Amino acid sequence: MIDSIKVGEFIQKKRRELGLTQGQLAERLNVSFQTISKWENGKAYPNIELLPDLARALDISVDELLSGSEKDQDGLSYSKAGIDIAYTDSIKSEMKKHLETRDRRVLNGLGPFASLYDIKFPEIKEPVLVLKSEEPGSKQKLAMEYGYTESICHDMINHLVNDIVVMGATPLAVLDTIVCGKAEKATISALVKGVADACRENECSLVGGETSIQPSVVDAGVYVLTSSIAGIAEKKHIIDGSAIREGDAVLALASNGLHTNGYSLVRMLLDKMPQIKLEKLNGNTFIEEIMKPHTPYYPSLKALFGKSLLRGMAHITGGGIAGNLCRVLPEGLEAQIDLSKIRILPVFRFIKERGNVSDTEMLTTFNMGVGMTIVVSQKDKAKVIRHLSKFHDCYEIGTIVRGTEVRKGPEKVLLKKKLRWV
Repeated sequence: MIDSIKVGEFIQKKRRELGLTQGQLAERLNVSFQTISKWENGKAYPNIELLPDLARALDISVDELLSGSEKDQDGLSYSKAGIDIAYTDSIKSEMKKHLETRDRRVLNGLGPFASLYDIKFPEIKEPVLVLKSEEPGSKQKLAMEYGYTESICHDMINHLVNDIVVMGATPLAVLDTIVCGKAEKATISALVKGVADACRENECSLVGGETSIQPSVVDAGVYVLTSSIAGIAEKKHIIDGSAIREGDAVLALASNGLHTNGYSLVRMLLDKMPQIKLEKLNGNTFIEEIMKPHTPYYPSLKALFGKSLLRGMAHITGGGIAGNLCRVLPEGLEAQIDLSKIRILPVFRFIKERGNVSDTEMLTTFNMGVGMTIVVSQKDKAKVIRHLSKFHDCYEIGTIVRGTEVRKGPEKVLLKKKLRWV
């Protein structure tokens, strides 16, 4: 139990050692000096939300503040190692409100050792779990540097969900992991909020996760994010490319920019020409343009699931169109893509010109404005385009053909004609 008198005397002692008046300490904490007086007289405890700020103002740890004494300077403690248990507990309390969900399948919340999720699906005869892990790559470094804390979480979750919906899966539950060198409540709260909001937008739930504070491994101010998802699909309705046939059409579903790929190249460009980050593009600065969150495609695709309209889908990430579409093409079939039909976004023209990047490198590194490719039959093509165009730009860019020789990997995607940059 906390000894309020002991804590109060300790607060007064540390304040005086630092040469602060009650008014000066109150000003730093944005409270009244009467509040400080009540603490020091043992008549009230500092609010849990103020503990970290008060501890920093007095140059002590939260653990020391709550115990009312300084820890043995020669002894080892978790606080001295850089992890303050009381502070991390207050962070968990902050997280709890972001994990609230109306999903009745989520059977518990923050606190237990693991998350419980009810997987009864009476409407699905042969349910198949679809699992995936993802991280937002080097884009997260730029996000932290330029203040896109919540935005990068949408990148991560949208990318994650897109990876399972290409198989016809409905997203269910997400677990996230935050690794950092120093736990900063405001940043962690923003990250958890961002992940939770992105999950809701994709009609799934953030059910738990892990915040790992590793001061001797990760520098203070650095945050490394990752997440995992579980989705569900009816076995007979899984979209894996096996239904693709010769003559099928390849459609492009537009991206809104880089999504989460190509940022190592972009960071090199920014290092060489830092002035370009404020250059205007589409009414935005270059930084604003490249930090747009990854487009989520589940809301536009879900109505097409289970209708045998979608024969194969590829999420266009690292490796570009060729490096991803090849992953769903059956043996003996190839895709011919007409590069002249791709509607290149201005941000890619900007990167090509400023970085003097070759067409081959652009096609391998970026999505070029195609966030997803969808293979459909010729008879269903118009119907699918009409539906998807209500959400995103959707148009035909290629055809499935019979292979004339054995090809593997990206070679199964034949890139014809040239990109139209003008």
